[in-house]
Amino acid sequence: MSQAALPGVMTSRGNMKAIRDRARGGRVRDTVVEPVLGFVRAETVGGVLLLAAAVLALGWANSPLSDVYHRLWSLEFGLGAGPVRVTDDLRHWVNDGLMTVFFFVVALEIKRELVTGELRDPRAAALPALAAGGGVVLPALIFLAIVDGGPASAGWGIPMATDIAFAVGVVALLGKRLAAGVRVFLLSIAIVDDVIAIAVIATFYSGPLNGLSLAVACAGLLLVVLLRRAGVAAVWPYALAGAGIWYFTHQSGVHATIAGVALGLLTPARPFRGREVLRDLEQRLHPLSAFVIIPIFALANAGVDLRGDVLGQAAASRLFWGVAAGLVLGKTLGIGLVTYIATRSGVGTLPEGMTFRHVWGVAALAAIGFTVSLFITDLAYTDPTLADLAKIGIFAGSLIGGLLGTGTLVLLTRRSGAEPR
Repeated sequence: MSQAALPGVMTSRGNMKAIRDRARGGRVRDTVVEPVLGFVRAETVGGVLLLAAAVLALGWANSPLSDVYHRLWSLEFGLGAGPVRVTDDLRHWVNDGLMTVFFFVVALEIKRELVTGELRDPRAAALPALAAGGGVVLPALIFLAIVDGGPASAGWGIPMATDIAFAVGVVALLGKRLAAGVRVFLLSIAIVDDVIAIAVIATFYSGPLNGLSLAVACAGLLLVVLLRRAGVAAVWPYALAGAGIWYFTHQSGVHATIAGVALGLLTPARPFRGREVLRDLEQRLHPLSAFVIIPIFALANAGVDLRGDVLGQAAASRLFWGVAAGLVLGKTLGIGLVTYIATRSGVGTLPEGMTFRHVWGVAALAAIGFTVSLFITDLAYTDPTLADLAKIGIFAGSLIGGLLGTGTLVLLTRRSGAEPR
């Protein structure tokens, strides 16, 4: 080949490389970046709706129409027929039924992060995983130390949770003034936190096991795996199998929402027969979860009657202080101290653009434990008085953590000016 022809060949090869790089970048944006951006946008709006629903529930439960509120969520109805009929009150249909979709979406997010997101690289995942672990263990220990035994100690899992919608929503509202690494770090911690919360619910907050029903539910999950391996792309076989798995999980004593978690984790994260199944499901179901299911859940569970001397009783209650201190002190110190130890020892490094001062703001925001904390409260207590005291502790701890975290991050952005995104 002549030397005169070489520049043309090199140019052609360079163009081909550029085309491949652009195509690869487009795939990364379609499969990783866009889902994350869509997630953050939905969580921001969802957080606003969640707050509005919680305020509405509190106002309704403390109004002259409070009896209507409690009667509404106590209405019973059933679904199914004969031996497969399930009857429960409206609040438990929300908590056991609709919240299965919420946990299914959470599992989809976990699967995406593990396969294509920030948690796919063990070294990158090490720091948020360790930080989340510190933010789970210390709150539970503080709670148990303050409550000091008795029936109230059953709620030790309540201060372990972080509400992604509220926490990510606060960070998103701060916009470009915060480095992208801060958002990534908080999101990673919240997702690992969800993994731990799901394990805790399945292990410690399920009822006596029915071995036959559990075996049938597991057989249903195996059927889903076989359908996928057989290349079945139609939706209806998976929908029928999913309904059966939910029913037998509900009958087994394991909390029914765990069926949603298992099905979400079995969803293929990479293209299946030419379809981005996980991405499509997430795009369709995440708005439903964030804009409809979670606000309904808050409306059903946040209605605590604060009239009379309820706040005075809460202030004198070990349960209230255990939940509130577990959230604020446990989350902030647990995440902050573990992150400090991990970075100083070289086990992990902070994301680009994030300083250790940001860690304290993120750790305080993680104390917003609204949704999953309320969910665990419903599982932990059958005594309405204990449940209400725990919910008041959740409200107080989440509010204080949210204010501390927001104030810290706002103060840092004002001191440092606009940081690169």
